[in-house]
Amino acid sequence: MSLLDDTISAIRPRDPAAERAARERLDRMTKPPGSLGVLEDVAAQLAGTAGVCPAPLPGPTAVAVFAGDHGVHGQGVTPWPQEVTAQMVANFAAGGAVVNAFAASLGADVVVVDVGVATPSAPAPGFLDRNVRRGTADLAEGPAMTVDEARRAVEVGIAVATELAADHGCLVTGDMGITNTTASAALVCAFTGASPAAATGRGTGVDDPTLARKVAVVERAVARLADRDPLTVLAEVGGLEHAALAGFVLGAAAARVPVVLDGVIAGSAALVAAALCPAALEHAFAGHVSAEPGHALALRHLGLRPLLGLDLRLGEGTGALLATPLVAAAARALQDVATFDSAGVTEKA
Repeated sequence: MSLLDDTISAIRPRDPAAERAARERLDRMTKPPGSLGVLEDVAAQLAGTAGVCPAPLPGPTAVAVFAGDHGVHGQGVTPWPQEVTAQMVANFAAGGAVVNAFAASLGADVVVVDVGVATPSAPAPGFLDRNVRRGTADLAEGPAMTVDEARRAVEVGIAVATELAADHGCLVTGDMGITNTTASAALVCAFTGASPAAATGRGTGVDDPTLARKVAVVERAVARLADRDPLTVLAEVGGLEHAALAGFVLGAAAARVPVVLDGVIAGSAALVAAALCPAALEHAFAGHVSAEPGHALALRHLGLRPLLGLDLRLGEGTGALLATPLVAAAARALQDVATFDSAGVTEKA
């Protein structure tokens, strides 16, 4: 069996007994029942993932930024030059990006993973060279990669998640890749049935003519799909970072470590992970809903409720990182808040 097959075999649904115990404890805590709203769902989910109530605090946190380039760049779907991907990888490694600033404010670790960047990067602390190929082919003209390459990239994500889960209690998805919102839109269409016009957004802020080209590219790519096998769809229209992110979600689930998803890139990758193993998404949180229209479509299909809505559209893991204190607070409340009995507080009649 392959690493992917072994990982899928290791994934189990959340523990229903631990989740019920969490719900019962939440109702006995010194507060009106249900008054913590969505955070009560978060606390119960954490207990279900851990298999114990209360769940351990989900820390420390690590964000893995998977980077890859895309052959569809040649279709003119963005004004940004492709070399920006490699330049931003260097910026991440140097600690100069927004994700680094947010991670520093939260005490989170940042790992940068080259899974498909066209230009090799110099070695640096926190940088992992796991390159599967130097960028994808043009998804508008044919398969972005082979099925074998897609599987290998998925397994990169699994390996990184497994390694980080050994000494981190919460994992966060990050991404970098010029034109990767085009591939994301195609994946959203493929797995949700949404139309390219509905799923395709402006990404880094493209103008109307560029958006029209982008929608047309997604239409051409999706129209070509006949085989709905998840790995085949991923290979046809996805990116190498999407593949690695899908593996990252699977690896976190197999390790029983909660994973917080970032924006549309992570959302589209999570669709792949869910198609490969639906139970994997039981251990995931949607950190936020981005301004990209395809993200809301993906989350709705996955049945995930975003914790934040800040109109972010940066990627890198930024929105997911901002949501991690909410996840930690939910766990802390379940662990530390007294019950009516233990505190000697009278319940309502």
